[in-house]
Amino acid sequence: MASEAATSRASEAQVGLAARRAAADVLTAVLIKKQPLDLTLGKSLSTGHMANLPPRDRALTRAIVMASLRHKGQLDAVLLRFLEKGFPAKSGTLYAILLSAAAQLIFLETPPHAAIGLAVTLAQYDHQAKRFDKLANAVLRKVSSQGPAIAADMDAPKANTPEWLWERWSRYFGEENARAIAELNMLEPPLDLTVKSDPEGWANRLGGHVLPGGGVRLIPKGRIEAMDGYDDGAWWVQDLAASLPAKLFKDIAGKRVLDLCAAPGGKTAQLAAAGASVLALDISEARLKVLKENIKRLGLACDTALGDASTWYSEERFDAILLDAPCSSTGTIRRHPDIAYLKTEADLPSMVTLQRRLLDNAAKLLKPGGTLVFSTCSLEPEEGEGQIASLLTRNNRVSLDPIAKDEVFGHANWLTQTGTLRTIPPAFKMEAPGLDGMDGFFAARLVVAS
Repeated sequence: MASEAATSRASEAQVGLAARRAAADVLTAVLIKKQPLDLTLGKSLSTGHMANLPPRDRALTRAIVMASLRHKGQLDAVLLRFLEKGFPAKSGTLYAILLSAAAQLIFLETPPHAAIGLAVTLAQYDHQAKRFDKLANAVLRKVSSQGPAIAADMDAPKANTPEWLWERWSRYFGEENARAIAELNMLEPPLDLTVKSDPEGWANRLGGHVLPGGGVRLIPKGRIEAMDGYDDGAWWVQDLAASLPAKLFKDIAGKRVLDLCAAPGGKTAQLAAAGASVLALDISEARLKVLKENIKRLGLACDTALGDASTWYSEERFDAILLDAPCSSTGTIRRHPDIAYLKTEADLPSMVTLQRRLLDNAAKLLKPGGTLVFSTCSLEPEEGEGQIASLLTRNNRVSLDPIAKDEVFGHANWLTQTGTLRTIPPAFKMEAPGLDGMDGFFAARLVVAS
């Protein structure tokens, strides 16, 4: 019996080690190799360290990764308090191991013996990190005893927001809003669904709440693919703010609509469900494949094309065009906390140039009198208000069609003085706990002269 108990404890430790190894590898890929979190998690789940983990341990890996990214500023500061010479160079996965262990000790309330012991073991497995296993042990013991108090004494929203973003958001939205954005970015977001019909019914079935415009919001529980209605194509995942641009066309039933930069297809699905004849264009064959799979699951139909939306040409002219342009995505950091560390202010000029080219080409593809909706999931004005002001200056055939308050369900605070859409994460609140917030989005509706 004693032997069986020892074997069981060893097996549990190995499972715990595997989950933490997966977390360290994901964090290394994101923070050191600068790879997107969604892509990295996808690889880990399909062919990496998470592939053979049971659901409980996959959830643990994800919890460690998310806590590490959402609280990275605080965790770095705590760790550096006990690293006199800073993080060692040429130390392999040591940084990710320390970061993830600190996240467990301070924010996930993991028993110290588990977090520290497994972190040291992980370091010993890495040929570069193993030279620092004693350092890791000493630092993490101090983190365990002193770290929670040090972290609690910090200005957490500011500490966990890169300085360039904090300064920009304070300048453009005011420090109170900047702080509110940063506070939400530290929290797990709710799950928003766009439903094809019967939002009240689906809210009841899924334990959620109906959103303005007929979506459903709920606290996520388990795998999305296992939720009621997924296999039947009754709904798709789409943030409240992300669902607004496609609604700005009003009645598009029977109209020919071009969806540029369309994958993964949430807005394509909205347009098709509204009765439009949609052509979805994307530059990525892999992403276009995902779009086709999503549209098929939902029982909808659209045409697809592979191409670069900044140069793509067609003899056909469209009644309406939706351009949800590539951007810095800073309005979605709550959902994608890696963005705060993958993007920098130096990335903005190239994104702005690309968006400008996309807008100019989109305007050429419209029928006279056609409608163009431009949107980005960015909080940066160069990728929103500034982009539209520039377009109106250089193209006198395009004019702004202001969005009315009733088109955004009476939320006048979502609109700018010129009638464009500008949402910030704290601009939507619900009575139920844990359900506040929305993505930061910009959208403008434009008309090309007849």
